[in-house]
Amino acid sequence: MFFPLCAPSEPAGGPGSPATGYLVLVVDDSSMDRHLAGAIVQKMEGWQPMFASGGPEALEILAGDPPEGVLTDMLMPEMDGLQLVQAIRSKYPMVPVILMTAHGSEDIAIQALQKGAASYVPKKSLARDLDETLESVLSTARTQQQTQRLLSKLNAVETSFELENDTSLIPALVSHLEKDVERLQLTEPSGLVLLGVALHEALTNAMLHGNLELSSSLREADEKEYYRESVERRDREPFAQRRVRVTARYTHQELSFTIRDEGNGFDPNVLPDPTDPTNLGKVSGRGLLLIHTFMDSVKHNGKGNEITMVKRCS
Repeated sequence: MFFPLCAPSEPAGGPGSPATGYLVLVVDDSSMDRHLAGAIVQKMEGWQPMFASGGPEALEILAGDPPEGVLTDMLMPEMDGLQLVQAIRSKYPMVPVILMTAHGSEDIAIQALQKGAASYVPKKSLARDLDETLESVLSTARTQQQTQRLLSKLNAVETSFELENDTSLIPALVSHLEKDVERLQLTEPSGLVLLGVALHEALTNAMLHGNLELSSSLREADEKEYYRESVERRDREPFAQRRVRVTARYTHQELSFTIRDEGNGFDPNVLPDPTDPTNLGKVSGRGLLLIHTFMDSVKHNGKGNEITMVKRCS
């Protein structure tokens, strides 16, 4: 149950629409502090407060029609501010939480900030700092929410690159592709790391084995000589003009990466089985094993100079 200062009716457009400002849930077990903070919120043009006397009641309200932000005390019975922050971050990650700190709650406040609280205001400074803090945090949150709405309308994104045979470009490209996938929120963070590993291996194979025609046996015999030869071949014909072409295509269903080199290719049918225990210890099979393990689908073209890797979106 919540008690607005002046029972606000819901204006046209619903809570949180640009015409109505923001709806803020104030959580505090002290009735006086609760309504003091609510009065400051209500003085802000277009803003409306809601009230809860503790964490459990706040979660009941959030389960109904979540406000755009939560302003909570730290020291409360049943559920303190830290526990409330954790619960909100788990169930309502787009709802920012701002802490009201009093003397003696500093340690818990720091923990709450580490667990995902957006900001804090000391209770003694509410009159001076609360309105500016709320405006800053909630306007940022609204932008993020609108961005998420926009991205939900996304049909497909395609990007392509053409790389010379410089392996120092590989980490930069992998990072760029990872950031694209992360921004579009098409996979879990843990999956992002595995995706990056597979991309790195495939790009390295295209440059070194494909365009520069370096054999795995050389790497097995002398790794330093292998990489020295890779640098020397970069500027020598016919290798110097060869390029690696990368196409990445993202939809809400899958991520697809096609990497093509300009080397002589190979017969994909004679590739050793990377999952065969007898091949696990070989340096030459490690990249292929990782690619097949971390991707949902891996295909080569007939010539063997193009690989297409697909990862289904989580």
